[in-house]
Amino acid sequence: MTRETAKVSAEGHPLGFAQHDHSTCMNDALAAADARCEEDGLRFTPVRRKVLEILLQDHRALGAYAILDKLREDGFGSQPPIAYRALDFLVANGLAHKIERLNAFIACADTNHAHTPAFMICRLCNAVAEELSSSARNALHEVARATGFKIERTIIEAEGICPSCINKTES
Repeated sequence: MTRETAKVSAEGHPLGFAQHDHSTCMNDALAAADARCEEDGLRFTPVRRKVLEILLQDHRALGAYAILDKLREDGFGSQPPIAYRALDFLVANGLAHKIERLNAFIACADTNHAHTPAFMICRLCNAVAEELSSSARNALHEVARATGFKIERTIIEAEGICPSCINKTES
């Protein structure tokens, strides 16, 4: 069984759990989003771009109201529809994901192709790492096919403790 992997650090940890050059990570993700929107003819408005920047600031999921607070601080307004419309656009176009467990959002770690991610959520620090999960998705689809069920959307979320928090508790 092969394992598809999202972007990882030199230690082999998914970026959400790894020490890395975060400014390069952010710049690369914004450049990829710009290119994707350009290729697909999507309007990447200043508010949409700012919301993606906010999501990229840390590898933690943020709720819509936390995003709205940051938008307000940056002069983008304070009405909830502003944040929700931008988040809807980002999720619909594969630039962000909704973490159902947290009712929050995170920037997509791999916007180069459509995929079914699996999210690992640290219950201690709320860090979120995204892994590509084709094998889990395929197994679910096999079970669904056998039962006559048609899957329309798959969300895989696992809660546990990230490597940093494990190291802190062992110290």
